[in-house]
Amino acid sequence: MGLAFYRNDGASLMPLGLSRSLWSKEQMHGVAISAGLSRAAEGALRDLGRDDLQPARYTVDLFRPAMMTASTFTTEVVREGPRICLVDVAMVQDGERVARASALFLKKGETPAGEVWSPDEHPVPPPLDLAPEGTEPHIPFFHSSAGWSQDFRAHQNSSRKATWQTGVPPVDGEEATPFTAVAAIADATTMVTNWGSKGVEFINTDITVTLSRLPDGIQLGLSGLDRVVHDGISVGTATIFDRRGPIGTTVMTAIANAKRTVDFDAIDYREDGSRSSPGV
Repeated sequence: MGLAFYRNDGASLMPLGLSRSLWSKEQMHGVAISAGLSRAAEGALRDLGRDDLQPARYTVDLFRPAMMTASTFTTEVVREGPRICLVDVAMVQDGERVARASALFLKKGETPAGEVWSPDEHPVPPPLDLAPEGTEPHIPFFHSSAGWSQDFRAHQNSSRKATWQTGVPPVDGEEATPFTAVAAIADATTMVTNWGSKGVEFINTDITVTLSRLPDGIQLGLSGLDRVVHDGISVGTATIFDRRGPIGTTVMTAIANAKRTVDFDAIDYREDGSRSSPGV
């Protein structure tokens, strides 16, 4: 069995160990939840035969703890038109919805010729000699005042952060797609906007991804763009990029969870990206 978030059990998906959250051994993390939801949304679009559309906006609401138990994903095509398709997805455990997603797919076309402002500075991925191209999942790379590395302890500081990751297959025996990769990795927005000198002290309640195009392959990065915090509520924004440049943004809201901080001084990772210690 290779690295994946779920095992296919026919009518449902069973979370594998890689889906286990750092907040609790009994709960799933948002990366795995989003991977399952985006896989279902992409499957609904494929069933419609709409290979002329691409994902442009994807929003996940994490409103109940998702447990390490059998999960089903139901889809509803809310609207399908010549240039648009809107798909809703629900993640269900023990008969209750624990998370939902809305995926907006749009038809590509020609970009108008008018000149419009855009930023001059863009995030840069780690060099190829440090992070070669490929499709094998690995320990995420992070960048902070300590530079690029896979040493989580070195990045437990208050500086601005970025990450570079390779998408994990949602289901064992399947391949990650560019959409499931970006949808899942987007949950790491909390790592580039809420990770500070004492670890991650906020737990996110949602994820929103906006895309002008899909990443080239399943390797991509997130770079912290903005963060505002008041009264225990954090709003973080990150730029999504691949080796060609920026492709969109993520926005995440989170609430303070200081009593159950994820402290990366206490967590180790194996070479394949799986955890070798139980976390907190």
